[in-house]
Amino acid sequence: MKLHELRDNDGATKSRKRIGRGPGSGKGKTGGRGIKGQKSRSGVAIAGYEGGQMPLYQRLPKRGFNKPNRKKFAVVNLGIIQKFVDAKKLDAKTAITEDVLVEVGVVRRKLDGVRVLAKGDISAKLNLEVTGASKAAVEAVEKAGGKLTVTGPAAAE
Repeated sequence: MKLHELRDNDGATKSRKRIGRGPGSGKGKTGGRGIKGQKSRSGVAIAGYEGGQMPLYQRLPKRGFNKPNRKKFAVVNLGIIQKFVDAKKLDAKTAITEDVLVEVGVVRRKLDGVRVLAKGDISAKLNLEVTGASKAAVEAVEKAGGKLTVTGPAAAE
């Protein structure tokens, strides 16, 4: 079999409906849109309109709230940190701060701080300084003989 002999199975693809291509096509002239009216014109979007009845999205009550000043943390799993230590990109002997994590490429940007979670295994003896960490992450680092210092989120300006 050669590249030019490759083809789809029979019935795997369906050719698109070519609308407005003459009366012989069965979809010519008005192109399946009927005659006149708003929906026969182009550029019409009446999604959610229910013929004057109150639309469903307006009948249902509003729910939830998005806090305007919420903090967004960059999340790192212990397994990823261990992977970077194994690859010799992170030095386990020196203190690992958020800036070091960004510099090495563990996280792309700090945002409001870095939060460490306990997914994955950690075997290196690390000295981590981050904005936040889960209890399980702190325990895992201490179990490996390291230290995880939580500085807490920076105060809002």
